[in-house]
Amino acid sequence: MNNTTIYLDNNATTPLDERVFEEMKPYFFESFGNAASNTHVFGMTAKKAVEDSRKKIADIIGAQAEEIIFTSGATESDNLALTGAIEASPKEKKHIITCAIEHKAILDTCSVLQKKGIRITILPVDENGIVGTEHIANAIADDTVVVSIMHANNEIGSVQPIKEIGEICREKGVWFHSDATQGIGKLPFHVDDMYIDMASLTAHKIYGPKGVGALYVRKDCLISPLIHGGGHERGMRSGTLNVPGIVGLAKALEIACKTLEEEGTHTSSLRNKLLETIEHCSKTLRVNGVDPRKNPELRLPNNLNITLYGDEGELLSGALWNVAYSASSACTSASGKQSHVLTAIGNNSGENTTTMRFGIGRFTKDEDIETICSSIKEMMS
Repeated sequence: MNNTTIYLDNNATTPLDERVFEEMKPYFFESFGNAASNTHVFGMTAKKAVEDSRKKIADIIGAQAEEIIFTSGATESDNLALTGAIEASPKEKKHIITCAIEHKAILDTCSVLQKKGIRITILPVDENGIVGTEHIANAIADDTVVVSIMHANNEIGSVQPIKEIGEICREKGVWFHSDATQGIGKLPFHVDDMYIDMASLTAHKIYGPKGVGALYVRKDCLISPLIHGGGHERGMRSGTLNVPGIVGLAKALEIACKTLEEEGTHTSSLRNKLLETIEHCSKTLRVNGVDPRKNPELRLPNNLNITLYGDEGELLSGALWNVAYSASSACTSASGKQSHVLTAIGNNSGENTTTMRFGIGRFTKDEDIETICSSIKEMMS
């Protein structure tokens, strides 16, 4: 890796916080037992670490420990929430409601379920990437099983009215699932206050390890497992538990929520400085999603997504030769297709455009942004 490269892709993944690694380390080398082995000290130590982590996560989000199901990450959690809810529901219940800018883990799961006869409603969003609560209320029908709306978008950072949506779902007697992957650790999140029945999260977006996540499932919410064998996690997700990863997830979430306000101030300040520099140098700039200076509460504090037109895009790209950022979300980049999120908010850019996503992070320094801004001014002025 080039040590001169400045990392601004924290909405794709974050580096592991050293404090998280220190918490995980004993469960690689010393207490390496299988948490399902209850006949010796290695297994019992591992199980205690898992249960302590489960309780820590539950306490942070306002849940009960038994409502936390460990998974390999938010993609698995999303799949389990939707498919599991459908499979556990009566045959006459066959309807899912979601929105057009959801993560592909939701939209692709819905596509598969649709081919199996499940009715899918994909609601539009406005130009800022916000879904209207009235659309959700109107879409709920007698056969609706679950409404799934993300807490915050991974590309344009738009924050959804989760509490209002949860209230509607609770009133109408349908399950409410939220992919909380991007929002948790950056925004206040409490499952009871927001009337959430299921929530997906993952460690690697909050300076934890890759390959581990969780699904919160309210204890009166029924879902069927996707993975069978061994009956782990109350029978909802079989498989040997990733003990170091689970410990890391809990520690990462603990740190993120303790420093949420401080970190939000840090990242939003640097994000706004970057935006203002580009805006000063550009005549064609388009901010995708909510303008963070006008309605900061409606956008993730660390996220910036912009489109530039013509030569300005090439000039900005040249100025950012030593910056790691994303041309779209990491998942969309892998497919090679135009961002469905930008299409949904009306940014149907042609070939002569450049779209960039920047994710400011915990370890982004003031001087990093100063360096970038100087380079932009030099290249584009």
